[in-house]
Amino acid sequence: MDQTAAAVVTGAYVHPTKSRISVGEWAPRWLAAQGQLKPSTRARYAGIVRVQVLPRWGTTMLADITHADVASWVSSLPLAPASVRQVHRVFSLIFDLAVRDGRLARNPAARVPLPRVPQPDRRFLTHGEADSLARAAGSYDVLIRLLAFTGLRFGEAAALRVARLDLLRRRIEVAESVTEVGGRAEFGTPKTHQRRAVLVTRSLADALATQAAAKRPEDYVFTAEKGGILRLRNWRRAVFDPATVAAGLTGLTPHDLRHTVASLAVSAGANVKAVQRLLGHASAAMTLDVYSGLFDEDLDVLVDRLEVHSARALADSARTAAPVIDLHKGRVSR
Repeated sequence: MDQTAAAVVTGAYVHPTKSRISVGEWAPRWLAAQGQLKPSTRARYAGIVRVQVLPRWGTTMLADITHADVASWVSSLPLAPASVRQVHRVFSLIFDLAVRDGRLARNPAARVPLPRVPQPDRRFLTHGEADSLARAAGSYDVLIRLLAFTGLRFGEAAALRVARLDLLRRRIEVAESVTEVGGRAEFGTPKTHQRRAVLVTRSLADALATQAAAKRPEDYVFTAEKGGILRLRNWRRAVFDPATVAAGLTGLTPHDLRHTVASLAVSAGANVKAVQRLLGHASAAMTLDVYSGLFDEDLDVLVDRLEVHSARALADSARTAAPVIDLHKGRVSR
């Protein structure tokens, strides 16, 4: 009674009947409330609920699930570390809503130990390799160059309309993205939900002008061979993968082109904030998490500059030091 009274006073009291609802009943209600999710993310979360969560927890009441139960389940999942973390995230979000809805006092999935995700090896192309790949892509030469030298995601390039090109100022407005969900093309905002302007080189601006010639402002800059929305899976099978083989770059993925533009930008002297804006990352911290290794040479240059600056400062200090008179020897020294 004392514990219940204290819970009532502190606002942590949960009536027992509110938590007597199964995960199978609660998970769909949670998913239906996630209106902020992009279609692709929503479809991925729904798949996790259907394949991983409900088979194990569907008939279990929210009140009966303990932290130890969740930790044991997570550690037994036969999935890659990144997938395990995704499953746990969805499961934890389901309980977050239950806590906010007053059905649970705390989230049993919080602070569960999770496997570390190994840092993947990233592939960076040189200017020459990117040029060879673009030439091997035939009529999609300009698309390859756009992906390799601007950092646009494939979905952003596929959704790019002629009206978004400001080629006199050599800028592209990235305001829309398209993904394939369940065989349908779903349009939405870019990954960070924010528009951004991307600067292109003069040669790429000229190539885009030719690509967009005779098209209306509402038309897509890039389309499938027979017209219509450019779909990643079809384009990769018919164009990109054969081009990688022809260019001697077997195993390359379209996303590697985003890594390429980051590498080329850093080698050209870009700082982390410039790379963040170029790639459309939510924060500079995210850029550093992904590409911290690219900035190692910056540290070498910085240390060398600090050494030069220190040597110059000491030399200037020595030249401007006040004269010192040696009273014993009658000499003036510095």
